[in-house]
Amino acid sequence: MTAFLLSVHVLAAILTIGPVAIAASMFPPALAAAAQDPEDTRKTAGVAILHRITRVYAVIGILVPVFGVATAASLGVLTDAWLITSMTLTAAAAVILIAIILPGQRRGLDSLSTAAATGAGRRLAAATGVFNLLWAIVVVLMVYRPGSTTGV
Repeated sequence: MTAFLLSVHVLAAILTIGPVAIAASMFPPALAAAAQDPEDTRKTAGVAILHRITRVYAVIGILVPVFGVATAASLGVLTDAWLITSMTLTAAAAVILIAIILPGQRRGLDSLSTAAATGAGRRLAAATGVFNLLWAIVVVLMVYRPGSTTGV
């Protein structure tokens, strides 16, 4: 059962967090391009699609911590420091996504024809960078697992 839970956890992480990280990273430059030419429907549609990808995959991404906790419980590592750190960083990344990135993308879309879109893009780029850095640290912790008996 542990192998199944771990497999679903890893697949969910790859298939949900990856698209969120990429779409969120692509959004600020796409927003800036669309803000320069708000009449270009291809550019504005592209920004809207990136927002939708970020939003939809963020919702589906809840599978990652759900199966991660289930896997950790089956392995008996719920109280390990590396896992608690990973869960804390995951929660911080989720807060950044829910409280800053998604609303910022929405505001950027709503302000495409104004100068505010440029400022929104810069703030989103910074928040997305922090979001991606947190996930990179979590991945390293998941692979390295201090105290692991795998010898890695």
